[in-house]
Amino acid sequence: MTYFLLSLLIAFAVLFGSLMTSDKGRRSFGLALRSLWLHKLRSSLSVLGIVIGTGAVITLMGFGEGSMHDALEDIKRLGATNVIVRSVKPPEDSASTGRTARVPIYGLTWQDYERFQTIPTVTRLVPMRVFPQEMKYLGRKFTGRMVGTTPEYQEVNQLELASGRFLTTDDDHYKLNVCVLGSRMADELFPFEDPIDKSVKVGSYIYKVVGVIKDRMPTGGSGGSQAAENFNSDVYIPLQTCNVRYGARFVFRRPGSFQAEQVELSQVTLTVQDMDSVRPTGGVVKALLEDISLHPRKDDYDITVPLDKLEEAERTKDRYMILLAFIAGISLFVGGIGIMNIMLATVTERTREIGVRRALGAKRRDITLQFLVEAVVQTSVGGAVGVLLGLTIVLAAPPVAKWIASTHVPAMINVTSIFLSVVVSVIVGVGFGLYPARRAALLDPIEALRHE
Repeated sequence: MTYFLLSLLIAFAVLFGSLMTSDKGRRSFGLALRSLWLHKLRSSLSVLGIVIGTGAVITLMGFGEGSMHDALEDIKRLGATNVIVRSVKPPEDSASTGRTARVPIYGLTWQDYERFQTIPTVTRLVPMRVFPQEMKYLGRKFTGRMVGTTPEYQEVNQLELASGRFLTTDDDHYKLNVCVLGSRMADELFPFEDPIDKSVKVGSYIYKVVGVIKDRMPTGGSGGSQAAENFNSDVYIPLQTCNVRYGARFVFRRPGSFQAEQVELSQVTLTVQDMDSVRPTGGVVKALLEDISLHPRKDDYDITVPLDKLEEAERTKDRYMILLAFIAGISLFVGGIGIMNIMLATVTERTREIGVRRALGAKRRDITLQFLVEAVVQTSVGGAVGVLLGLTIVLAAPPVAKWIASTHVPAMINVTSIFLSVVVSVIVGVGFGLYPARRAALLDPIEALRHE
């Protein structure tokens, strides 16, 4: 699409250049500029519609591009060659609401994990155990997610370190009491000092801080199966340390609330050798989990294939951008109507001038060319100003929003929208200027000279 618009724009430029090399072309161009300069206010108002329309195309498609880019990045972080299996707490039923069922047992088990290892297309497995915990340092407290995992978790979730290091194989093997803090967790517990090599208390256990993760945008969650994740409020510890310190049964008490569960693994991320094997691997995982002897209830796990969501999101993006371009194009169409209206009024106003030019030997095509050039000049100038306006808004919106309201506004320059808006503005100039120009050329010279 971009290459087509660029080719069309180059063709317009070549045609216009060849026109301007002729004496008549240069004279028509000079007359058009002189006429627009003599009626600056009227010309500015007629151009305003094109400016707004062009700016709207670039701005809307820029914000749309930014929003869709963020959504696609959320899915890409999950990995196009990953299959994610999560433990899901089953809905409460009459059998589990009694006093004897205070600790529900559900989700993935280590036996499931061992069976996943037998799948030949799987090259890596990253297990997780996740539960809420209150972290303490001196008099400061913060409740976030305690994540027991392996060193590969950093690579799978594309986490970047602000300082220190991530978990290592030795940390997991020797069940060390070390932890890595998310950015918000570090800011809340250590607002005025470097957290590296400091110790945080979780329950009755002390953990040494060995690393801090850079701030990262939370994932938005994809449909009902993919929960949103805020990595900034996490604290990461070795999985074996988590198993020894907390086990599968978890109890979390806070004033006015009580939470308990028994889950061996909260999530397992399986990395597949290539994209063609992702869906077949997902089918194998589903077949393994449907073994009724291991999972009597089939609603205590969920399988997510990010590749499916990525492809669907990309298709949605294309439809979304076409819709935005159509909506913004309406503004350009309205601007073109304004240009036509002004040009028709100009023809009526300059009827005597047209008659004089015809009497002095100007041909109909010369009159047509003069008014057509005026229309194209107006729309081209409006298109150029609109492009600058749209780019300014798209580039300025994210830092201004972050500075004023500390809010992330997704916006990216959409190159296609620039060429689209310029090409359409030129087409609008030709299309909506042709009728007034032709009408001026068809005026009878004698009647035009008599016009007052």
